[in-house]
Amino acid sequence: MSTIYDLNAAEQVRSDAFVSGEIPVAIYGLGKMGLPLAAVYADTCSNVIGVDVDPDVVTAVEAGDCPVSGEPGLPALVEQTVEEGALRATTSIDAAANEAMIHVAIVPTLLDDDRNPDLSILQSLLENVGPQLDTGDVVFVESTVPPGSCRDEIFPLLEETSGLERGDFGLAFCPERTSSGQAITDITESYPKVVGGVDQESTEAARIVYEQLNQKGVIPVSNATTAEAVKITEGVFRDVNIALANELAELADPLPVDFKEVADAANTIPFINLHQPGAGVGGHCIPYYPYFLINWIHMEFPLLQTARNVNDSMPDFTVDALHSQFEATNQDIKNARVLVLGVAYRGNVAETRAAPAKPIIERLSKEAREVFVTDPVIDDLSDFEGSEIKLADIHEKDFDAVILVTNHEKFDGINWDSFDPLIIVNGRPSATISSEKHRVYTIGSGLQSNGKL
Repeated sequence: MSTIYDLNAAEQVRSDAFVSGEIPVAIYGLGKMGLPLAAVYADTCSNVIGVDVDPDVVTAVEAGDCPVSGEPGLPALVEQTVEEGALRATTSIDAAANEAMIHVAIVPTLLDDDRNPDLSILQSLLENVGPQLDTGDVVFVESTVPPGSCRDEIFPLLEETSGLERGDFGLAFCPERTSSGQAITDITESYPKVVGGVDQESTEAARIVYEQLNQKGVIPVSNATTAEAVKITEGVFRDVNIALANELAELADPLPVDFKEVADAANTIPFINLHQPGAGVGGHCIPYYPYFLINWIHMEFPLLQTARNVNDSMPDFTVDALHSQFEATNQDIKNARVLVLGVAYRGNVAETRAAPAKPIIERLSKEAREVFVTDPVIDDLSDFEGSEIKLADIHEKDFDAVILVTNHEKFDGINWDSFDPLIIVNGRPSATISSEKHRVYTIGSGLQSNGKL
């Protein structure tokens, strides 16, 4: 049987072996990023076994159902690849690893209580995969890890658990570059795939495989550490850029200027790319990745830490803005009923990890008379304080204030004129709330309307 990790074989031979299904693939992790990747792999090579610790996820995939919501095209692709026998699923790491020759890890890398990167989930997975590795197998790590992890942590672990030596098997870092809500498009055609191996054979193996998956091609970099640094750099760039936008957005109050107008004009120069300010930065990427450098590499990162501090302060800035509007109208927030629109970290995405809504609601619950919470894309709001209310029912309640935290498209249908005069804090400048009836304060734009309040 052919292997991908074999420079002695012609590139076309290895590519054909992969596409034909001769080389079985295991995808470890069938979550929001893993299942789309598994489906794309299966659509390409027709021989994929997905692995997940959640038996309900495995049962759903085996039935051709899609346990991941909000990903266009994914339900149909899962159904198709399962029906064709190209995609299977199991909870058994050992069984999948014993069968596969390409092993793709896409499990979470979190932070511990001290914000140190925690590789334990990935390490635990690979401790089980290692003993099943054979000569010629290759491991692709898509999970985001601190730079140097493949070299210093993962490769030694695989050597120890497999009993194989350098040159017997391959290891490459191939970071996922996908966004929730467009995963299949991002995997297959949005931008090139970055790959970097612990040796030349590993890099070439990754390039050959991912060129079959990605229409935009592959960028092979010098080594795995470089590829790891690319992924972290992408994340921290966005964090620092957003922090700059959040800090400049405060100019809306003293000057006043509309930061959106400023940014739109400034961004007409090609080398300027100002992001938008907002109520906070959430998700499973941007708030975490700076600490993959700050608390991993033994050097100072004052800019990254400052950016984190600025972005972490935005939930308080948002509530402070609400306080200011109550004070300006001689009202007391202690007597106010406040509605929070959205707990997801990003519009139209069913994900609440590190969502700024959580600290906003926690503080409001201590300072306001009553807090109501609604989110049309999140089914379970039990992790959030306040009283849950369905979006369809908000017009039946009397509120004194509203904070828009998440810019869901379903909020576009809110009939603002149906409410008595409100104080509105718009935490997402991309959302337009225009009303002569209400007092509307938008982060970055300041006080836009001065209605009857």
